[in-house]
Amino acid sequence: MLNGVKILVAEDNLINQKIANYILSKQGAVIFTALNGKEAIELLETNAIDVILMDLQMPGMDGVEAATYIRGVLKNNVPIIALTADAYANESNDYEQAGINTFLAKPFDPVMLCDTILSLIKNQDNKIKSIAS
Repeated sequence: MLNGVKILVAEDNLINQKIANYILSKQGAVIFTALNGKEAIELLETNAIDVILMDLQMPGMDGVEAATYIRGVLKNNVPIIALTADAYANESNDYEQAGINTFLAKPFDPVMLCDTILSLIKNQDNKIKSIAS
């Protein structure tokens, strides 16, 4: 389902990180992991990433700060899926302004996770094609 898709999992909780990695690798994704926003940015600067799964609450640089940096400084439009335990996070305008594409509540449904990733990649591919046309 996700064969060859390069996914950056930015998550400080090792159990949540292992769960996401297990689900995604079973679907054929190539996984990069970061424990905070700073590590996520460093990996993004040196690797071609298709999608970022970004925990919103990480030590040091959190997910919102990292997303703001990715959009503002790096000028990178990689799709960002926020992972959060806050069911109402998607109601905050701050996250949209930071450049977060969508949200998934933890614990997330594996099928919903994969479907969301595929949807964002498809939309990103369509944007790239229309820009190139």
